[in-house]
Amino acid sequence: MKKSLLAVLFLVFIRIFSQDIPAQNQGLVKDPFFNNQNPQEQSGKKVQHKHSDTFGVSPDKYDGNPVFSGNVVFEQQGSVLTANEVVWYQKENFLKAIGNVVLTSADGSRITAAEMEYDGNTERGIARKNVVLTDPKQTIKTETLYYDKIPNTAYFNTGGTIYSNDGSVMYTKSATYNLNSKMIDFVGRSNIETDKYTIVSDNIKQNQNTGVSDFFGPTTIRDKKNPINYVYTEQGSYNSKTGESFLNKNSRIHNNGKILTGDKLYFNRNTGFGKGTGNVMLDDPREKRYLKGGYGEIYEKKDSAMITDKPYFVKIFANDSLYMSADKFLTFQRPDSANSLKKKSFLRAFRKVRIFKSNMQGRSDSLSFNETDGEMHMMRKPILWMGAKQVTGDEIRVYSNPEKEITDSIRVLGNAFAISKADSLNIKDEFNQIKSKNMMVYLKDNAIDIAKAVGNAQAITYADDTNEKTKEVTRIGVALSTCGEIVAQFTEKKLEQVDCNIGANTDTYPMSKISKDQRFFKDFNWNTKDRLQKWGDIFLDTPNYPEIVYESDNSLFDRAEAERKKLEEKNKPKTPVRVKK
Repeated sequence: MKKSLLAVLFLVFIRIFSQDIPAQNQGLVKDPFFNNQNPQEQSGKKVQHKHSDTFGVSPDKYDGNPVFSGNVVFEQQGSVLTANEVVWYQKENFLKAIGNVVLTSADGSRITAAEMEYDGNTERGIARKNVVLTDPKQTIKTETLYYDKIPNTAYFNTGGTIYSNDGSVMYTKSATYNLNSKMIDFVGRSNIETDKYTIVSDNIKQNQNTGVSDFFGPTTIRDKKNPINYVYTEQGSYNSKTGESFLNKNSRIHNNGKILTGDKLYFNRNTGFGKGTGNVMLDDPREKRYLKGGYGEIYEKKDSAMITDKPYFVKIFANDSLYMSADKFLTFQRPDSANSLKKKSFLRAFRKVRIFKSNMQGRSDSLSFNETDGEMHMMRKPILWMGAKQVTGDEIRVYSNPEKEITDSIRVLGNAFAISKADSLNIKDEFNQIKSKNMMVYLKDNAIDIAKAVGNAQAITYADDTNEKTKEVTRIGVALSTCGEIVAQFTEKKLEQVDCNIGANTDTYPMSKISKDQRFFKDFNWNTKDRLQKWGDIFLDTPNYPEIVYESDNSLFDRAEAERKKLEEKNKPKTPVRVKK
């Protein structure tokens, strides 16, 4: 009985004793952000209480640290914190602020939030809920902001919006802002919106003082008024004040459907001027063509571009491609006079123009090409080859059907001279030749069908006769024609018929009665040395191929001439022999 009573009394004593001892708190738990790895950076300055309406201490709350309420003001080295309520952990030099929190720094920056923790030793703070940071350059809004006073930086990773004083708005998940240098480091996919353009990038560093944004990842700068116009780079910079972009890696400029690429690119959004150096390419998918060279320029407002430094041009057709080189190319678009809603595309080539297509090759000093209408003008000593045919003149115009991608006709202006092999299957020096002031050549299935020479027309043509039964071809002779107009008809790529009109004068000579010299015009020049045989020849001043050596057959004329001389000698009157007396 006594043992039971003693046990009850002991339990009662323990309960009473335990009630007299205050419950122990867990203590202050800090966010890892406050762990200072550099003790030398500790300020050593205590935060100072400047004002509050009330304060109190509760032993069982906040480790017995004082709680200040109503218009609370704390200060540390020029930084002022205000709030509805602040818990002051005096030993740790640490503040917990709640309600209408404002932290104002000596540099004029200001942080507002619903809650904030501030470490007076490291001078670091964490603001939470509806956080707004403002300074003379911009305003940052986020849900959680990490602030470090010593380097004067602010960081967030919960997503935020930055409003710049120039009117731009930035959206990003994570960013660090240096309030001294005004540099913002965006990490992850970020957007910058202005009234004129949008920037989307995986990594941006932006200086608010200079307006320069540096890009370190896939980045797009897009024009808001004309979204098809944009700049792409994986390393570069953009100056929002000058509108200049400097692009250094995997970069391209999209301008009115055209794409400019190069090792290094420059573009001014305000002027619409862009340039590229190193492996420059101007691609035009709508026109199915591109230009390459060492240097290029684009003019957005003029809708034009220029390529130099060993440039070349490629236009892609369904079954073939046109290759062209020159010292300089200029491309541009102009409104269609027949339809103001459409534009026509033009190309200009300057100096040492070389053209290669499987069925057509050419050379000239300069060239003009209406790509929309399919009209090409070759100027200054032009020469054009088509199979076993050659055309020269003061100017050559080639007309094509862009939809069908075939050449319809060729017009030669001034000193027109057309040459074709009489038989392309042999290497005899037999050439059909037509000369005139002007000439029109009509094509069918990419081969010459009719050639019409107008104005002081002259022709040297070989006449053949075909046996209907044996199909054996016999050379009749050579026709020399002089007339106002010559019409030549071709069949299966071979001259079939020549009609001489307007003051016609045609004489046909058998091979035995026409010499080799009479079978060629004085300015005859069958140029095989300069003719392009493959597309790579466009890069050469001349491919300088060995001249084809043709066989000259003058045997019939030589034999006939010998017979004539014999006959002349035979028919000469005999001179009587004088006898000496």
